[in-house]
Amino acid sequence: MAPSDAPTTLVSTVTARRGALPATLDCYGTVAPAINGTQSLSVAQPGQVTALLVAPGTAVKAGQSLATFMVAPSARSAYEQASSGLAAARKQAATTAQLLSQQLATQDQLTQANKAVSDAQHALAALQAEGAGQAARTLVAPFDGIVTSISVAQGDRLQAGAPIVTVARAGGIVVTVGVDPAVHGRVAVGMPASLKRLSGGQSLAGQVVRADSALNPLTRLIDVDVSFPAGALLPGEAMQVAIETGQVSGWIVPHQSVVTAGGPARLFQVANRQARAIPIRILLASDRGDVVEGALDPGKPLIVSGAYQVSDGDAVRWSN
Repeated sequence: MAPSDAPTTLVSTVTARRGALPATLDCYGTVAPAINGTQSLSVAQPGQVTALLVAPGTAVKAGQSLATFMVAPSARSAYEQASSGLAAARKQAATTAQLLSQQLATQDQLTQANKAVSDAQHALAALQAEGAGQAARTLVAPFDGIVTSISVAQGDRLQAGAPIVTVARAGGIVVTVGVDPAVHGRVAVGMPASLKRLSGGQSLAGQVVRADSALNPLTRLIDVDVSFPAGALLPGEAMQVAIETGQVSGWIVPHQSVVTAGGPARLFQVANRQARAIPIRILLASDRGDVVEGALDPGKPLIVSGAYQVSDGDAVRWSN
């Protein structure tokens, strides 16, 4: 059979080029408030929750009412006692000062009376700071954000300081992912990332904002927080995150052009209408393409479609 009549394999080709692609670290996690992105609201006095004005998941504005709280009568009684105690101490100090002017009291007695006034003032100020002077309190959102949890039911009676409502700052919700401890050294704050819902949809751009240095005791992975555009995701959503850990340089080739079956990794280029195998080392494999090192000739077509159907020296015909 004449060479021109020899069977040929139809292949498609591209031109090999040098460049760089980002190396990514794929990991999975959930949308959740950042450690420093939430604030729990409580009252420093015992009492009763009389109304809940929001529900978990509600978007709120700074200053918006969240709940109302009635301070317990015992706490109000303590405040009234402190207030009357201050009035009595002031009256006693005035009387002692008058007696001293008449030489019927000593300077030490006046000093003690003034100290009693000071102590009563501090006690009353502390109760005022804790809200004991207000029969009813309205809890308001400290910033724009989302109500992530409500720890009580309407009508519950609470001890002093019990959490009532937790609010996550609008920009304080992140995707927390788990990274294998063997590769966590590749991750650093500031690295760009691509986020995608496991349920599907468009990818979002993000950035690493926190990387732990200890294992999460539950997952046995390293927790890493990744930011995203405010309001784009809801707490609890399951996410896939690709963190860009650097750039890999070399020959950029389509993934389907790399042949790994039946021997070492190789590419095929066309020379004199024949497929020529080029041994390579794969530096990076990704959806955007593979980065490889090898003795490629940029002037010769690189076989893409049909690469797995040819062997070294096979005759080919191709289309670009």
